[in-house]
Amino acid sequence: MLMNKKPSITIRDVLADELDLSLFSHFNRYQKVQRCWRKENGEWVLCDAAFTEQWSEKEYAFLVECLKNTLSDGGAVVGAFESNTLVGFVSVENKPFGEHNEYLQLSSIHVSYEQRSYGNGRRLFHIACEKAKALGAKRLYISAHSSEESQAFYKSLGCIEAVEYNEKLVAAEPFDCQLEFIL
Repeated sequence: MLMNKKPSITIRDVLADELDLSLFSHFNRYQKVQRCWRKENGEWVLCDAAFTEQWSEKEYAFLVECLKNTLSDGGAVVGAFESNTLVGFVSVENKPFGEHNEYLQLSSIHVSYEQRSYGNGRRLFHIACEKAKALGAKRLYISAHSSEESQAFYKSLGCIEAVEYNEKLVAAEPFDCQLEFIL
């Protein structure tokens, strides 16, 4: 009887010259969402909000430009690879903010659909924390997808509601949950 084998994953920095659409040619951002967290009257409630998330080539092209900007600003982009195929990635911006400039933003963390539940997201998150600390942050800020599953992931890592909200990020994604992780 064959057992599901945990894939062998290599995690490393992604270089600027690697950032093009071909890097994401096998990446699957699929997520079926049934319920999302929403803040109503100052309280977080779980609401029905069924939709399917699946990135288009246009969204991947935008992502590539964002990740290039992250690197050019001195931030970090780290990838998880299985046999040279990208199966997960995380990015940390290098633009401090907050009253004491102690926050850096975790701008993306994604694991390809087929590679979830192997601990890759957790590994990438911890590496993002190391990168943020090395850049001088005391807190990692996450404007996070409000889906039940995404929020369960962040809470399992010890993320909490952000003490200070980044209003620019709130305006860009008003349904996201604003979280932080103390480094």
